[in-house]
Amino acid sequence: MMIVNYIASFVLIALGLYTVCTKKNLIKIVLGMGLIDYGVNLLIVSFGFNEGGTAPIYQLSDLLNGVASGYFVDPVPQALTLTSIVIGACVEAMALSLVIMIYRKYRSVNADEVRRLRG
Repeated sequence: MMIVNYIASFVLIALGLYTVCTKKNLIKIVLGMGLIDYGVNLLIVSFGFNEGGTAPIYQLSDLLNGVASGYFVDPVPQALTLTSIVIGACVEAMALSLVIMIYRKYRSVNADEVRRLRG
């Protein structure tokens, strides 16, 4: 069952890389970056999952009786993924706002037409 998560994450990452490398539309490039982010998040959560594991929540009675040595899911990848989701949303919002500013200046979201910048 876990192999499906790994395959899906690699497909999302590959699809995002394909979109970023081959498309000329800046909005599609930003969406490709989002696909890469989603694939990496799925991969990180899949690494931290343990089949048959429970939530890592202890009660005082479990600690006193010595039952706390159970099989738990690792909470660190989940926390990292939650942070990554927030950062990814901010990066996508910033990238889309830059695309809007580029469109206002050049009246195009095609990367080839925007490359006429002179410095």
